[in-house]
Amino acid sequence: MTEEQTLIRLARAGDGPAFEALVTAYETRLYQLAFRYLGHREDALDAVQETFLRVYRFLGGFQEQSSFSTWIYRIAINVCRDLSLQRSRRGEQPLERGEDGEPSPAETLPDLRYAPETRLEQQELRRAILQGLHALPRAQKEILLLREVQGLSYEEIGAALSLGPGTVRSRLARAREALRKKLLQSGNIFDFSPSNPMKGGKSE
Repeated sequence: MTEEQTLIRLARAGDGPAFEALVTAYETRLYQLAFRYLGHREDALDAVQETFLRVYRFLGGFQEQSSFSTWIYRIAINVCRDLSLQRSRRGEQPLERGEDGEPSPAETLPDLRYAPETRLEQQELRRAILQGLHALPRAQKEILLLREVQGLSYEEIGAALSLGPGTVRSRLARAREALRKKLLQSGNIFDFSPSNPMKGGKSE
């Protein structure tokens, strides 16, 4: 039995410190996902809080034959969908900016490898990537976030989104191409390849 499985069983039995340990293990990853999905700090924090409330409420029904990480990502995605719908009804726009108008530090995508020539180009590329993500259809945005940002395998993505392996691969390919086109339109190039899935640079 792994340490995580032990924590899950203890948490299901009402052990508070065990549940807190699970929160600590996942809160940063869930915040990263929620922020990039929703584009607002407050909404992202609300999403993380609601995700853990649902985890606590439904932990007793979690089947240990499946992966806890994909189960919690599935909950987080559903929470983000709900909050995104609420935000759109309020007419709010995603993507926060720092006080100087530049993207806030939290907007920086992890595991993003690019080689722009100047700091300004780096900022422009980050902004273009995030704007491109938020301009994509929901299904494409979700699959890119889970694969390219969270680093989930095709199998884990399929479990989190209730998709078959073939559907995951085809949707991911379409999402990568759609984002590449968005970035080309904004004057950037974003080259998705199996060996270097998130490499970007300034187009000539």
